[in-house]
Amino acid sequence: MKKKFKMENLDCANCAAKMEEAISKLDGVNDCSVSFLTQKFMLDAEDDKFDAVLEEACGIISKIHHDTKLVIK
Repeated sequence: MKKKFKMENLDCANCAAKMEEAISKLDGVNDCSVSFLTQKFMLDAEDDKFDAVLEEACGIISKIHHDTKLVIK
């Protein structure tokens, strides 16, 4: 499953790179990208693990930059 999310308060390109690197190493992740310029997060993960991976990704994002949040509708 592949989904895109809007990010809020991502104001550090280096932080975006760290987030992308850490999230891409999670079990079940096929691909991910964090764009500092467009404030977008794309996650491609196995269907049966998607929700768990997304939850872990949110934790990584807030750990690296505590003000940054994903907009999940």
